[in-house]
This record gives sequence, C-alpha cells and structure tokens, in this order.
Amino acid sequence: TKNKKYLNAGLSACNFITQDLNRTKISDYEFIFSYSPVDQSQVYNASLLGARLLARGYYYTKNEAWRRLSLNAVKTIINKQQNDGSWKYGEDPVQNWIDSFHTGFNLECINDYMVYTRDFQFMNELENGLFFYRNNFFLKNGTPKYFASKVYPIDIHSPAQFIVTYAKTGLLVKYIDLVETVLNWTIKNMQDRRGYFYYQLKKGISSKIPYMRWGQAWMFYAFSNYYYALYNENMD
Repeated sequence: TKNKKYLNAGLSACNFITQDLNRTKISDYEFIFSYSPVDQSQVYNASLLGARLLARGYYYTKNEAWRRLSLNAVKTIINKQQNDGSWKYGEDPVQNWIDSFHTGFNLECINDYMVYTRDFQFMNELENGLFFYRNNFFLKNGTPKYFASKVYPIDIHSPAQFIVTYAKTGLLVKYIDLVETVLNWTIKNMQDRRGYFYYQLKKGISSKIPYMRWGQAWMFYAFSNYYYALYNENMD
C-alpha cells in the first residue's frame, strides 16, 4: 500500500519481540524466544515466528540488530533439527511430539528468513525438513496425518499449513499432484455442505465446530496461496 502507518504498526511488533519477550539462553549466541512476556516457554515454532518477523523488519529497515537476533534464533532451532529432518514441538520433556502443522510452520519461517535476509545458509536443512514433511504426514489417498507416527486426530490446520508451506517455498507447482490430492481429500471429507470446514476428524466422535480462526481463516489462507502460486506459474 506504501502507507507508512501500516509499516510502522508492523515494525512496532518487532520492537515488542526484542524488548518484551523473554529469551532462554542455549549457548553464547543461541536462544529461544518465549511465547509471551509472562512465560519462559521454549517452543520452537513460536521462536521462529519472532525470528521471521525480525527478518521481515530487517528487509524494510536494514536494522542489523534485528537481523543478528533473527539469525541466532533461527540457527538455534536449526540445531534442534533431528537427523531425519524433523523437529519436536519444544524443549520441555512433555513437548517431544512431532506433528504436521508445526513442522510445516517451522519450514515456512526458515524459508522466509532466507528470503527476507538473502542469507541462504540453511538451504540443506530446509530441504531435509521438507523431505521429512511430505514423506511422513500424508497418506497416499491424501489424508493429512496429525503426527508422524499416527493419523488421528485429523486436524484442519494440517492440510491448510501444508498448502501454505509448499506455496511459500516455491514447491506447490512441482508437487501439484500431492497438493491437489490432499486438497481434494480435505474438501471431500472435512468441508460441510454449508461451506465451512470441520475442526477435527477422530476415530470416535469428530468435532465439526466451524472455528473461524483455526479452521475457516486457515483454509481461506491456504486457497489464497494455492491460487496465487498457480497464477504466478501461469504468468511465467
């Protein structure tokens, strides 16, 4: 929009990240951003969310302090990546599960860090993570698994994040057959005839609540990224 009041609102969020969030020190340069100013949580995707926004702030301002913080935060989570390309949810022993949409979100944030800073040193780790992602969270018929080790509950966030991640990383067109298999399965099995998408499918009683933020907004976001990626491909 070129309207600076919107840019300044976004940049103020960078100030919040640097000034108000807690940091858990991992090594001399490594740390994990907390989820909020009132906790000391060590959740990988939350820290990467902060790192990505700082990278985006750097893109507009060339604030070196933000770039360095973003780099160190990303490097911390990169070093938490397991050999197979996966990440646990967080540092706490009760957060050692590996799930679909947080994996996809981690990959999206790492990709965006590289795009905004033009620092591509984590490309191998990104590709390793993407390989694990597509080979462990989707059945051949397009069913989006919640966990790497089991299918249920099938959460609407899983297919939505998958489409966003592959659009953002430039892989949606390359893997269009997989993307559309997942998308068609989701429409057939998780979209109500009235239009909205269900929250979760379970082995027993499913939850078909039409949550606005968790379900509808994410699927709108997924469709937007899907069509935008195809539009750009056709323009090329």
